[in-house]
Amino acid sequence: MKHIRLIPDDTNLPFMKWARIRTPISLALIVLSFALFFTIGVNAGIDFKGGTVIEVHSHQPDADIAGIRSKLDALDLGEVQIQNIGGPDEVLIRIAAQPGGDAAEQAAVQKVRDALGVENYDFRRVEVVGPRVSSELARTGTLAVLLTIAGIMAYIWIRFEWQFGLAAVATLVHDAILTVGFFAATQIDFNLQSLAAILTIIGYSLNDTVVIFDRIRELLRKYKQMPVRDIIDLATNQTLARTIMTSLTLLLALLSLFVFGGPVIRSFTAAMIWGIIVATASSIFIGGPILIYFNIRPSQSDEKVPEKKLSPKPSAGTR
Repeated sequence: MKHIRLIPDDTNLPFMKWARIRTPISLALIVLSFALFFTIGVNAGIDFKGGTVIEVHSHQPDADIAGIRSKLDALDLGEVQIQNIGGPDEVLIRIAAQPGGDAAEQAAVQKVRDALGVENYDFRRVEVVGPRVSSELARTGTLAVLLTIAGIMAYIWIRFEWQFGLAAVATLVHDAILTVGFFAATQIDFNLQSLAAILTIIGYSLNDTVVIFDRIRELLRKYKQMPVRDIIDLATNQTLARTIMTSLTLLLALLSLFVFGGPVIRSFTAAMIWGIIVATASSIFIGGPILIYFNIRPSQSDEKVPEKKLSPKPSAGTR
């Protein structure tokens, strides 16, 4: 029985020649992400902003959003955000942090219950996060991301060489910035689940990048006279099937979670879907090509040698 292959074994795509297209696109996306972050900003959830989240279910087929807003505005609770989630009968209410501590937060929740009425709505979830806790979560979350990137750089530096470590960190930072830009552009809630998504994306991107780096290191030892550009192209082509198949498998699972997983994990799965696409593209088009700027073979001439010595057939197996 003949196996189905999405990527042929003899793929020979010129990834290094595509650098003229890849570099401007990556830089433009990074600049756009920074612009969105500093102008619009992320939609910080209760985890980082403090306040109360109330999820209610209407007994009617369609929740009366205008009526809910009118009732809650009359309570004078400060900033109140109301939106549908999941279906037309599911409503998420966000209330700004109340002055006066936990007692004031609980009093605000009770006011909302009394205003909406338990006979009209079921209160499915109530979460209260104080300002002090939210600021601590923001600090520790940012520190977790920075320490993760630093640890990854140290690991790659020890396992390979410093050039590979810098290239890996550049790839991971690129993925993290574009993911934050995605949150700013879509205004999906940015909470602890979002930080978990960023850390997961960083780990996945590292996994793909290390596979390509390992093949590059192997080919550098095997073909000592081959130009580095050709080695990077060859290594990327040899691992391309593995990279694409792994990403497609993961995307199928994430799409299922996004469609059927419900609103609770929808922001996490949406960020993961975007992040996997970005991480796959960066490991192919950014991680390897960046190495060309770090002179990973300083003792060898990078001049062309006869073509017959530069065309070893890529092996079907990948790492």
